[in-house]
Amino acid sequence: MKKRKIGMTLSLVLAAGTLLGACGKSDDTNETSKGGDKDTFSVAMVTDVGGVDDKSFNQSAWEGLQKFGKDNGLEKGKGGYDYVQSKSDADYATNLNTLARQDFDLVFGIGFLMQGAVDEIAQQQKDHHFAIVDSEVKQDNVASILFKEQEASFLAGVAAAMTTKSNKIGFIGGVEGAVIERFEAGFVAGVKAAKPEATVDIQYAGAFDKAELGQSIASKMYSSGADVVFHAAGGTGVGLFKEANDLKKKDPAREIWAIGVDSDQANMGPDVVLTSALKRVDNAVIDVSTKAKEGNFPGGKVALYGLAEDGVGLAPINSKAANKEAIETAVKEWTDKIKSGAVKVPGTRAELKTFSAK
Repeated sequence: MKKRKIGMTLSLVLAAGTLLGACGKSDDTNETSKGGDKDTFSVAMVTDVGGVDDKSFNQSAWEGLQKFGKDNGLEKGKGGYDYVQSKSDADYATNLNTLARQDFDLVFGIGFLMQGAVDEIAQQQKDHHFAIVDSEVKQDNVASILFKEQEASFLAGVAAAMTTKSNKIGFIGGVEGAVIERFEAGFVAGVKAAKPEATVDIQYAGAFDKAELGQSIASKMYSSGADVVFHAAGGTGVGLFKEANDLKKKDPAREIWAIGVDSDQANMGPDVVLTSALKRVDNAVIDVSTKAKEGNFPGGKVALYGLAEDGVGLAPINSKAANKEAIETAVKEWTDKIKSGAVKVPGTRAELKTFSAK
């Protein structure tokens, strides 16, 4: 009888010890997860209404996030890397909050349209880290990512100037603002640096999602003698490519070119796309994610990416361009000058007025 009682007592003690041990293990796991351990770091992003496959901003950011995830052994989904797609502006705050509640260590808001939403949710979720692309949110738990778009568009301007035969070049902007002004100022500076006698016709569509308007503006530019047109107009710029392709089909011998933006848009017209001014959102996303993972999250600061940081650049020159090698040589020379600080590219119209490439 005593043996039986002793046996039962030992069983109860062992069971209690196992239960306590299990509880302790569970707590440790939770602390590790919330503590941002390198092995459990997770990151996600919220797209704007353009969607994750917009061939521009959102797609580049997602490609960067996927690369970061795979390079760090993460899996797609909760606890790894993921994205939420916004169907309208009203979704921004909700989507950011959803990812924060799912305990992602870092949540990106892609595009300046999300500034208000990121600011709002960052104040509500102070224990979480956020980042916004193309805007600044002054919160200690938010990293703001900006680019020197003028440096990429300067190189595009050099390529345009060295390609034009009519000395008439076009620039189509989307909605006027600081970002597109940087594209405009840099592009004009590049054109003037490579070919002072060339002129640039500057027109704004007033929208980023009106392809038909972009085509109408491009049509007028080409009919007025422009033979190279650059767009910084998002979806509106699709109209530029359509017009250039249509004109090329009607007259294959006609030499007209279009220049893309943000991502390499060569696939929008192999016969007409000269190059693209690149904005490496993917590299910026990888960089900020890596810093956050290593415990160096740049909260409350602006992370600025230019040529020196591989944050902007120029896509390959079309092999059908008559002076492809000469353009490539010039682009490299100007890139070196900009990286070294010998040339400071203007980012505003006011700076453009006093700019000198000498």
